[in-house]
Order: sequence, then structure tokens, then C-alpha cells
Amino acid sequence: MKTVKRTVSLAATLCSLILISAQIKPVVPAADPTLRDAYKNYFPVGVAVAPRNLTGPEAELIIRQFSSVTPENAMKMGPIHPQENKYFWQDADAIVDFAGKNGLKVRGHTLCWHNQTPGWFFTDSLGSQVSREVLLGRLKRHITDVVSRYKGKVYAWDVVNEAVPDTGTDTYRQSKFYSILGEEYIEKAFEYAHAADPNAVLFYNDYNTENPAKQDKIYQLLKKLKEKKVPINGVGLQGHWSIYEPTAKEVDNSINRFASLGLVVQITELDLSVYPKEHVRRQRRDTDKSEFTLDMTDKQAAQYKMLFEQFRKHKGKVTGVTFWNVSDKSTWLDNFPVPGRKDHPLLFDQNYQPKKAFWGVVNY
Repeated sequence: MKTVKRTVSLAATLCSLILISAQIKPVVPAADPTLRDAYKNYFPVGVAVAPRNLTGPEAELIIRQFSSVTPENAMKMGPIHPQENKYFWQDADAIVDFAGKNGLKVRGHTLCWHNQTPGWFFTDSLGSQVSREVLLGRLKRHITDVVSRYKGKVYAWDVVNEAVPDTGTDTYRQSKFYSILGEEYIEKAFEYAHAADPNAVLFYNDYNTENPAKQDKIYQLLKKLKEKKVPINGVGLQGHWSIYEPTAKEVDNSINRFASLGLVVQITELDLSVYPKEHVRRQRRDTDKSEFTLDMTDKQAAQYKMLFEQFRKHKGKVTGVTFWNVSDKSTWLDNFPVPGRKDHPLLFDQNYQPKKAFWGVVNY
């Protein structure tokens, strides 16, 4: 009798355990947050790329973390249009194709810039400076050809880049475009781009936008374009900053001021140098060291956290943020402004692993 009771009791216990276990779901570790998921309700988070980034671990990182790409150099005037009757499409095509296959948006950079413009643009067959009419024709053809090729694939363009000087009282940089065409070249560039793709979002792009004097020059330039009904949609704040600047107030003021013109704002070339910011190349000094200390790590994390708090605060005004390069393994700041000095300006380290700064950006 005792044996029967013990057997029944044991069977009941086993049944209970089976029922309980059926209700328990296995614990699946949560996937690490990504930039694209963390900001899907705010804005696309992009990255500047070159063809070398489109394979291997860097490609995997781009596809996992980002929602848009910008060609770092492949669409600039010199690389894509080296000779008057010759275009080099291969690198830009590779980037656009990579984006299309992986569901990434594309920002075009840049249609008109005083740097990396091929010399033939401004001279005739005898080496003399071209006329106003010839230069306008070349500018129109270049912009029309490039924008038309990627129509429907590139959602936004940096149309004119860095047309305002950092110092002095001049509103316009004394470039070849300006000396031959005057300020009208800016208006024409936007008109040509809009005609080639009426649906593209068109940006004026510049750096040092937090500097009060330069900010005011840029503001007045954009205000004049808006008053003339030039087809401009946004302003790109390049975001080549450092762990020491800008302040939250400076970022806030900059975004609000440009947005007040009815323009959307994008952070187009974001990186935070671990050294005090400089915008002009110089010789290396004995005091220049390549280092990334714990103090720099903490300062960078705090600065990135602050910046993204500001970007989220201005949801609707800020419609995109793009990092300038994929990881610390290779960045344009490694040799600028100091030759041979290594920098660590991004969210991913030299082994493509997230840094302390990354977690402050995605966990909010």
C-alpha cells in the first residue's frame, strides 16, 4: 500500500515539473544595441566610406550598425571627373551598389568644392582662365551628369561645400569659382542639382559652424538663398569637433539658428579628435604625441553623449548624422593636422569593437 502511494506521489510530482517547465521560456540574451536601431525613430545614422570598406569586417560593421553611407572621396569633382570628357564612375558606383544591396540610404558628397577640383575646370586648351560662360557650362554639365546618374539612388546631396572662409571679413571664400562667377555660382549649383533630381534633398555643407563670426556669414548666405527662392533644403554641420569642443549651448544655438530659416539640419562629417581641434595642417612638434589615455577615453565618451542628447532634443530639425570614417583603424585625422600622429576620433576602435563612447550614444 505504501509502495502504491509513493508511486502515485512521484508521478504527480513529475507531472507538475513537466507543466512548470512547459511554461518556462528559454532566456535568450538580448542582442547588443546598434546605432541604426537606437536611432530608427530619430534619424538615419550614416558613415563615410571608400571602396576598401565594402568587404570584410568593415563591411559587416557598416551593414550592422549604420543606416546610410556617404562616399568619402569617390564623388568629389576631381576623383569622379578627372578630365573634361572622362568620368571615373567605378568607385562611386561600387558604393551606391553596396548601399542598394544592403538597404542603406546614400548621401552624395560633394557637387561643388574649391578643393579637389580638377585644374581643367578653370582653364582652356592654352592654359588661360576660362570665361564666365564656359565655367558655368562646365559646372552645369558636371552636376547634371553626376546627379542624373544616381537619381533615385542618392536621397541627398552636399551641393556646395565650404564656400565661407574661416577668418577675415569676406563672406565668400576667394576661390576660383568665386573669382570667375561671383556668389552666383552657389545659386546656379543648387539650380542645376534640383533640375537633375527634383526629389533630392539639397544641402549647403560647412565646418566651424559654431564659431560666431563664421556662423553669421553662413547664416546670411543661406538667408539670401532662401529669399531668392533658390532650391536649398538643408544645411550640413560637418561636426569635425574634438573632446574639448563644442559646448552643448553652441550646438543648440547652431541648430536652432539654421533651422529658423526653414532648413533641415544634418551633422554630416562627425568625429571627435582626442586632441585640441585645429583646422590647418602644420608641422609636427616635439610635444605632439600619439596617445589615447583613460582621461581622453572618458572625455570623448562624455562629449559624444552630450552631442547625441542635443541631436535627440532637436528631433525633426536634425534629420541625419553621419560619422566620418568607419573606425579608429583608419581615419583622415591620423595625419591631419599633424603628419604621422594617430588619432582615435570614432565610436569603434582599431579592432572594430565599440568604445566607451559608443555605449553612451546607444543607451539613453
